[in-house]
Amino acid sequence: MSKPRFLPSTLQFFLAFGVAYALASVGPAWGQPPPEEANAEEPAPPADQQYIGTKQCAACHFEQFMKWKTTKHATSFDLLPAQYQTDAKCLPCHTTGFGTATGFTTAAASADLKGTSCEACHGPGSKHAEIAKQFANQKLSAEQEKTVRDSIWKVQPGNVCIRCHIVQGHHESATPPALRKPK
Repeated sequence: MSKPRFLPSTLQFFLAFGVAYALASVGPAWGQPPPEEANAEEPAPPADQQYIGTKQCAACHFEQFMKWKTTKHATSFDLLPAQYQTDAKCLPCHTTGFGTATGFTTAAASADLKGTSCEACHGPGSKHAEIAKQFANQKLSAEQEKTVRDSIWKVQPGNVCIRCHIVQGHHESATPPALRKPK
């Protein structure tokens, strides 16, 4: 007697029914609403913040600072040829806070804001530094940690990365043609 190559149709039916029942009872993750905490909007940090620069960020976030120093974001200003280091079309992506009252102005006047630094993604950090300073060298309670974290953006809203990295798509680049990488 030879073994059948396929499962008998009755067994196939019950197997398919069992899999379908298991999936239906658990419910697909993509069909479920996201958890409330994922849905909650991040609170806006305090208004009237100023850019403080990488040295002040590094005072508390040294490990993150050292990792950032090894990235292209850290050297984005230095990658610009000299003639573009004062070009207003280049500076919004190659510096931090250019065009704002306390952001990058010149390489000499605001050296800590050269490159795409912490505050390019997280927003100005003056209030964050002020609030966090009172908790220096302490183990923070959950409430204290929330207070500190809510004083700066985790990542600024409005898809901040796309402002500069849109050239990866099909859109026109503000980068002069002579400086673009070949495709």
